[in-house]
Amino acid sequence: MFQGRTVTRLRPATTTDPYSGKQSAPDWSRVTRLIIENAYVASSSAVQARDANRTQMLTAKSLYCAPGQDVRPLDRVEADGITYTVVAVPSADINPFTGWQPVQEIPLEEGRG
Repeated sequence: MFQGRTVTRLRPATTTDPYSGKQSAPDWSRVTRLIIENAYVASSSAVQARDANRTQMLTAKSLYCAPGQDVRPLDRVEADGITYTVVAVPSADINPFTGWQPVQEIPLEEGRG
């Protein structure tokens, strides 16, 4: 039996420029949270990026959850005390013959350094 975990999706508030009417940068000081049940985060790869002044580790992971969850690119996901950024449009493949849809895969990235 599948024993998924609970993860939290974080979405920043948006603000509108009063002069132009356009949306400005996301406001991460005000977020809406969505609890996603029976999910799990799995490793994909890690890349070390170096330059003369620092070393950075970029870790690619994927969130697997039920299809149709309200997750968008640039949202953040908290799982096991780590915060990841959604880096691509979530996809949930459907079997064209049976209509079966197993899970939704949501590509994530964590940057350190």
